[in-house]
Amino acid sequence: MRITRRAMLGAATLPLLAAPALAQTGFPQRPIRIVIGFPPGGGIDILARLMAPHMGARLGQPVVVENRPGANGLVATQAVLGAEPDGHTIFFGTTGNLAVNAGLYPNAGFDLLRDMAPLSLVASLPFVMVVNPGVAARDVAEFIALAKARPGTLNFASSGNGGLPHLSGELLNAAAGINTIHVPYRGSAPAFTDVIAGQCQFMFDALAIAQPHIAAGRVRALGVTGPRPMPSLPGVPTVAATVPGYEVVNWYGMTLRAGTPAPIVTRLQAEIDAALKVPEVAERSAALGLDLVGSTPDEFATFQRAEIAKWGEVVRRGNIKPD
Repeated sequence: MRITRRAMLGAATLPLLAAPALAQTGFPQRPIRIVIGFPPGGGIDILARLMAPHMGARLGQPVVVENRPGANGLVATQAVLGAEPDGHTIFFGTTGNLAVNAGLYPNAGFDLLRDMAPLSLVASLPFVMVVNPGVAARDVAEFIALAKARPGTLNFASSGNGGLPHLSGELLNAAAGINTIHVPYRGSAPAFTDVIAGQCQFMFDALAIAQPHIAAGRVRALGVTGPRPMPSLPGVPTVAATVPGYEVVNWYGMTLRAGTPAPIVTRLQAEIDAALKVPEVAERSAALGLDLVGSTPDEFATFQRAEIAKWGEVVRRGNIKPD
């Protein structure tokens, strides 16, 4: 699955057909919040802060980013669900927040498809599989051979139990027929620390986080989890070149509380799409390894439904429970 504007979603820009209705409602009437479930500094936080001033300039109100980390994004999700359905509070979430959590937290008290209104699929990015330099594997095939020769002895670190980096390792176990052991950490930084130290042998994470360690030789990149190699990692193939069908693409999407008036949804989607086309946003995003997408709400809803089903199966098969 290649997530691109042309191949998957087509032209996503919506005209501002609802301008008369918006004039009647006076939207927006106050600053708009973009709520994310992560601390400042990560890829989704950086992208939100790149987009916010451009959206605000067009909307005529400030757009501010609010960080509400905790519980795999549940804290941020519940903050948005507790807001009025008037378009002034946007949830900017990841695959984990908007798909995986449906399987991890079946009793969370809300339904992502019923209680949230999709706005747009915003961006996607694959992960990178990296190993400690002392691991006797120069590519994915050699790594799988090593794991099969030493079942249950290789550990993979992740930024947290139930997150997409964790599920990337579980999916590799299932797809390659190997048995490696998950070791969760509280964030990517301590996970990398232990992979670099050799306490764990490998992990998956975003390019923006992994690249400094790769460049310094602290870890070695074996494969990219997306459908194609990444220009910023020349010579590093996809994991799927060795394990057919293996694919993990993290994505970012924006949603609102369900019940938000359709004219407001239309307006916000158009402003998201416009912000993604700003050269500064595109250039900075490319440096982070992000592929900007943009979509209609209906397209995002269809995509999100499929992702919830895919990752729900991985969670059930691995009997994965949140911390």
